[in-house]
Amino acid sequence: MITTDNTIFVLLSFEGPDPYSLAGGLGTRITYLSQALAGIGFPTHLFFIGDPKARGEEIIDHGRLTLHRWCQWISEYYPNGVYQGENDKVNDFNDSIPPFVIDRITKPAIASDKLVVVLSEEWHTTEAICRISEQLKNQGMRDRVVTFWNANNTYGFNRIDWPRLAQNAAITTVSRYMKHIMRGMGINPLVIPNGIPEVLLGEVDGRLSARLRQRLKPDILLTKVARYDTTKGWNEAVEATARLNRRETKTVLLARGGIEPYGEEVLYNARQLGLKVKDVTARGDSVDSYLEAIDREDEAEVLNIKFQCPPQLLRILYNASDAVLANSSHEPFGLVGLETMAAGGVAFTGGTGEDYAVHMRNAIVLETSNPREIEDYVTYLDDHEDKEEDIRNSARHTARGFTWEEIIKNLIERTEDRASMQGILWRPVRSTVPDAEERGVSETLSLNQKMLPMTVG
Repeated sequence: MITTDNTIFVLLSFEGPDPYSLAGGLGTRITYLSQALAGIGFPTHLFFIGDPKARGEEIIDHGRLTLHRWCQWISEYYPNGVYQGENDKVNDFNDSIPPFVIDRITKPAIASDKLVVVLSEEWHTTEAICRISEQLKNQGMRDRVVTFWNANNTYGFNRIDWPRLAQNAAITTVSRYMKHIMRGMGINPLVIPNGIPEVLLGEVDGRLSARLRQRLKPDILLTKVARYDTTKGWNEAVEATARLNRRETKTVLLARGGIEPYGEEVLYNARQLGLKVKDVTARGDSVDSYLEAIDREDEAEVLNIKFQCPPQLLRILYNASDAVLANSSHEPFGLVGLETMAAGGVAFTGGTGEDYAVHMRNAIVLETSNPREIEDYVTYLDDHEDKEEDIRNSARHTARGFTWEEIIKNLIERTEDRASMQGILWRPVRSTVPDAEERGVSETLSLNQKMLPMTVG
């Protein structure tokens, strides 16, 4: 039986909780997963490419979570984030992580009759997890360690030695959509979905949502938060905005993209469609200053938000909007959609099989890339406020089943299955993970504490 007393988790990831290390959904996922494991009570070690100016090793969360900022000596030469100097960092990660994990964590744990679970993420960690497994086997300790490798996306799949990886780790992924893609490659992964922290289930301040709408005075308010990428449905979003405005329905799109060059093409297309585009910058770093910055721009139809949006702000935007356009054509999981649902918003997903989305029950599931489909559903919900309210209520209910605390129960079951196959456990049994009440609400992050920016998909 896996318990918080007999199991140690080791997480391997390129991205992590430092601003230097955040580039997308992986950083959000691995940060919240590590916090949730530690919050439940599991000793947890997170290895990631950290800020070169921060402490190399930092112990937080009542001593249960240890952050290991790796490759800092290389990152000093690459100040522009986790993926600058990527290949140099991968090589150093592969060489230095396996002996450290084995000598400093695994061997002492085994000597204390504890199980070690190593979870690795994305193609960057495949060589490291294979070396850990192979070196443990050479030292006669392989059966005492459970290893997983997780695919969040298809990036870098061409760089993976799949037969070798399958010999050394259980392969997992985050959704049925990804499982379908991988099965087409001859790989049949386990599905362990992403999650959200419990704190995102809290009530959104309705006064702030109402203030935003009162100041902008839109008939329809849309929000889109995603990287500027051709698969993210940006052109469809701006064209739907233009179509709604041509119907003399004042429609405003709150757009929060990334720094990708494709963004210039998207905003150019918006102007060509007759939309007034305005960049939005903030004078301060509080939610009030962010809202004030957005409030000032009451003439433009596309507000291009240029500042980083904290969770508190995004929850207000999601809740206040008539639709949050998570309309990607390739979306391995879709955290923005789930975060929208947790805020009581109406998520428009792109028909990529998000596990949590049920059309017209808790979300709008788009079937085409035609902007008219967005226009039609937005108009329908505007005319049927009772249906919109039903969707918002169902969305919040669905989100409760996708907290990290719930997802970890699935992870523990998968781990017990693997441990049983390796002879560590005689049979899989129900894990003894304490629920939120047993942990005590004092260990749950509040929105006033430091949190990551929510996902830019």
